[in-house]
Amino acid sequence: MDLIEFATSPWGETVPIHISFVLMWVAAIGGLAFLIGHAIWVKMFAKPAEHPAPVSKELAATIPAKVPRHSLASRMFHWIMSVAMLALLVTAFVPKAGYEFAWVTYHWIAGLVLTVSIVYHIIHASFWLDFWAIWPDKIDIEDGKRRWMRATGKDAPAPRKFAKYPMENKLYHFVILLTGLSVTITGLFMMKRIRTPIFTRNPYMFGDMTWGLMYVLHGLAGVGLIGLIMAHIYFALRPEKFVITKAMIFGSVDREHYLEHHDPERWVLETTKKANEQRSGAAV
Repeated sequence: MDLIEFATSPWGETVPIHISFVLMWVAAIGGLAFLIGHAIWVKMFAKPAEHPAPVSKELAATIPAKVPRHSLASRMFHWIMSVAMLALLVTAFVPKAGYEFAWVTYHWIAGLVLTVSIVYHIIHASFWLDFWAIWPDKIDIEDGKRRWMRATGKDAPAPRKFAKYPMENKLYHFVILLTGLSVTITGLFMMKRIRTPIFTRNPYMFGDMTWGLMYVLHGLAGVGLIGLIMAHIYFALRPEKFVITKAMIFGSVDREHYLEHHDPERWVLETTKKANEQRSGAAV
């Protein structure tokens, strides 16, 4: 079975034209197998989570009952991007499953919405948020090794509490970043091959080989998103992770969750900063 389909150009050159759409079933079945396997692992084999030592009462007193996690702007971006991605997957793969409809217009409109939301997010994260908060640091890497060693039955120190974003969130963000940029950039170029009010049609912008490779990359990123979005929805609905999902709706987490799972020295709140500044001033 060929995973990439080829055709012969008018000049006799063999060029790729797109992926084999059997890969969408591979991605869907593989994603489902992962979800089932993870659920079985958590139910039957995973060890109970350890609860690190509680923070001091003095520090806990500086934590508000509701800890802000996501601003309104961040939440709006997330949900707009989510709708755009789901629309892209439906319009891309449902026709290939046999349900024909006029999908092209809906697909490129959803692609433009996704593109605008990504550009907005890059600007917003760069200038209004802590840009590096979502990227793994040295502590994340060390604790990741500890968790893996303990999960495989080896002795290792207990992992520390998370910063604002756990390591798995950071890794998922990196993978979805690469996949999203791949599907977005190639999709924008591919719009030059169809008639839209946005771009003047120019199917001769690239040669056949370049167009073919672009379609293949676009398709591979698309099927990758099937598995990634399945995993994202699954973890968002798991009971132990649902508090994070609610934070993406309401914007905050409870004090108890913050103190149990997050390190106040790695995820420093404004209330904690002010309390430390007041104590420093009083000491002087």
